[in-house]
Amino acid sequence: MQLFYNPNINDTTTQFSFEKEESKHIVKVLRKKEGDTLHITNGEGWLFNAEIVSANTNKCLAKVVSKTLQPKRDYQLHLAVAPTKMNDRYEWFLEKATEIGIDSITPIICDHSERKIIKAERYEKILQSAMKQSLNCYLPKLNDAINLKDILNQEFTGDLFIAHCEETDRKSLKQQLKPNQNITILIGPEGDFSSKEIQMAIQNNFIPVTLGTTRLRTETAAIVACHSVAFVNE
Repeated sequence: MQLFYNPNINDTTTQFSFEKEESKHIVKVLRKKEGDTLHITNGEGWLFNAEIVSANTNKCLAKVVSKTLQPKRDYQLHLAVAPTKMNDRYEWFLEKATEIGIDSITPIICDHSERKIIKAERYEKILQSAMKQSLNCYLPKLNDAINLKDILNQEFTGDLFIAHCEETDRKSLKQQLKPNQNITILIGPEGDFSSKEIQMAIQNNFIPVTLGTTRLRTETAAIVACHSVAFVNE
């Protein structure tokens, strides 16, 4: 099954059209024609089966034949991850986390951050592509980049963790995780969180954790954390 993404349709939509770029892809590349079925999601859990009414390369028109609301997971995972120095590593994290299962992502700017500007539009496209590839009907929410201090002042529900590399009292994330819980995990930049940031997070009820015995890159740590949560909830 090939999944398409269209954020403009909902459970009341009966007929809709694709934009020119996707219409051309459907008709010219995939060679779809009138009567063929397409599978579409709006990124909010709905899976639509639609029949092509007009296979026009400029405006492919389709009508909704059936729709199904996919069940949500029993937990919500929010990863707040510092942008990596090499942008392609962060993009790799976004792709793989979407495939594994994640609900929201917040780029955080820290004391040791070398990259403080993100490409939100490109990141959104990567999330959409990964969602379609993994046949997931829920698009992760990409939040605006924010300073660590500011995100710590926000209100969270569920379990809170900060993963860092300092040789201080840390618990194993694997042993701390419980199924069916909302979870927020902070992952720092290549230079790790500063001691001040770690203490600030602890003061805001974040539990310091380790992800294993080896030092991991930022994007690797984020994927390990993401997979650990998914594994506990299987």
